Amino acid sequence: MSKVVRVAVVGYGGMGGWHTKRLQEIPGVVELAGVYDIKPERNKAAEENGIHAYSSFEELLADKTVDVVTVAIPNDQHKKVCIQVMEAGKVAISEKPVTLCTADLEEMIAASKRTGSVFTVHQNRRWDEDFRVAEKIAKSGQLGRVFAIQSRVHGSRGIPGDWRNTKAQGGGMVLDWGVHLLDQMNMMMGKMPVSVYATLSNVTNEEVDDGFTATFKFDNDLVFTVEVGTSNFINLPRWYVEGLNGTAVIDDFQVNGKIVIATADEEHDAVPIVTAAGLTKTMAPRTPETISELPLPRIDCDIHDYYRNIAAVVNGEAEQIVTHDQQRQLMKLMEAIFESAEKNQVVYF
Repeated sequence: MSKVVRVAVVGYGGMGGWHTKRLQEIPGVVELAGVYDIKPERNKAAEENGIHAYSSFEELLADKTVDVVTVAIPNDQHKKVCIQVMEAGKVAISEKPVTLCTADLEEMIAASKRTGSVFTVHQNRRWDEDFRVAEKIAKSGQLGRVFAIQSRVHGSRGIPGDWRNTKAQGGGMVLDWGVHLLDQMNMMMGKMPVSVYATLSNVTNEEVDDGFTATFKFDNDLVFTVEVGTSNFINLPRWYVEGLNGTAVIDDFQVNGKIVIATADEEHDAVPIVTAAGLTKTMAPRTPETISELPLPRIDCDIHDYYRNIAAVVNGEAEQIVTHDQQRQLMKLMEAIFESAEKNQVVYF
């Protein structure tokens, strides 16, 4: 019988608190051992919520009952803390982005090989239903050959006013939300793109990007656009998938939207429509009898599957689902976005 895996969390901020809640929702699989935060008031808050708080990071590492440590602290501290966790003989889970550059990532992977400790990353947006639905539609053949996919998240609050708006600590939207959307792109496509052209925005912050648009081209001529904006008071759709035989739109995280597909050819030439200053056949809508509007499918997603996988890895029953090579690919994509934007040119992989 598999043992219950004990997990401690370093950092009791927004994401650290989120992890503690998830860990307490799957009893019999994992158990929350406790937390440690560098800020005493956060440790006190944990204890007030009934969670054990370690008096120091060293005490946490010395706890032989802890199998796994989730690291949910500012991005620039991931490498150092994760390596210490691995050296203590425990599984290290880094929050995303895993670190700030490829060289740092390779140090972390080397530490995993040297210590024999598992090292992985919390790529939680693989369990977002909007992503799973978009992936299913794109791969289903329902739209015919898919030639363009747009994935974007928009908000209007700028960058959060904490470490996420400082370059030294790994702030900015490429590293914050971009890493999620790029990971989803990798899961959908199953391969690296051929090239990327990217632009960054600095509407509300000069030190780090507060948004970006990256256009990736793949070897099957598919164009995949990834965009993040933080000064958008009217949001564009979360997903827009175009195929030769139809289009799908997913408006938001709640998976509102629709699919429209062609069901028959027009029996006659398009009837021109009149615009304010002319007429057009090209943009005339299809007649109703030649198209069909369908609802979006629904997919049940369970974020707890992430920690179920971690428990299975600790018990020797499964391989980690977020791999080192996947993180290498993500880091290359993010670095290429920065390079393309800086040089104002296409970057080839």
